[in-house]
Amino acid sequence: MEYRFELALCAALESPDRVVARQLGAGVETPGTRIVDVCLLSPGAGFDDRTAISAERIPDPAIEAAVGPGEAVPVADAFDLPPDRAAAVVERAVEVGYLERERRNGRPVVRATARYPEDWVGDLVAVENKPDLGTPGDLEAQLRYDVALGLFDEVVLATASYVTRAHLNRIPEPVGVWRFDPETGEREVVREPTPLDPGAPGVEIRDERPSRTDVALVGPAAKARKRRRIAERAYGKGWRPDPPACVHSEATADGRPRCAHFERVVDPGRECGDGCPAFEAADPPAADRDRLRDERTAWVAAPEGDGPRRQSGLSRYL
Repeated sequence: MEYRFELALCAALESPDRVVARQLGAGVETPGTRIVDVCLLSPGAGFDDRTAISAERIPDPAIEAAVGPGEAVPVADAFDLPPDRAAAVVERAVEVGYLERERRNGRPVVRATARYPEDWVGDLVAVENKPDLGTPGDLEAQLRYDVALGLFDEVVLATASYVTRAHLNRIPEPVGVWRFDPETGEREVVREPTPLDPGAPGVEIRDERPSRTDVALVGPAAKARKRRRIAERAYGKGWRPDPPACVHSEATADGRPRCAHFERVVDPGRECGDGCPAFEAADPPAADRDRLRDERTAWVAAPEGDGPRRQSGLSRYL
């Protein structure tokens, strides 16, 4: 249920003024500590400059390397990485169009194809999905983590449940609440989120026990670096999963994987394959995910074609 809820919400949140992605790591000092269900990325002033570089995620070490669009730099000088790792990063950065590579005096050198825009990210909004508030699991702890760290500009809880005052009292006050119907795509704002301050120091909750809470202090620079990494991941990844390689596999009009046999949206990673009694191996259907994402969001599929899309303005989510 939660998977289908999440995909329906992503489809409903798509807009030409934002990028929607799902399942992104949001731990800073302890990677893997927190996975955000849905991330909404709104354009900053330099968004068009970023879209003009590549439709793909640019490797973080390439962005952080001592290399720009001016004079070419030896790879060994540009990257503070083991040679094999540096070579792999360069290879990928060249593939996505961010770096150019050549050899001078027998040494590999690189330069950036464009200056990386530091101001391309506007707001980042984290959405935690919990369709059934009757089985909250670790919801409160997850939302406390997000609020204490302050990595995102806003944090929202999305649910299909009727939200009572008792529910609201258990949810950290800065967290906004949406009631979302995955069947109709209708969304009701139960409580507006309170903006957080990503530019201020934050507290990352590592572990909570009855008698002790382990935390790490996270400075503004570390948060800014993580926000850029999340934005790059969101821009390159999106939210649509690969459809299953099954004869019954198909895609909805908005690109969600659907099973014609069971007549519903499915989770290919958990519900499809040899464990499904109706599974019959076949080539996966053409989902046309890039076309849908290009038409429905701020992401640009072919930056070298018609050029970067003109930003139409910053929209709010509520």
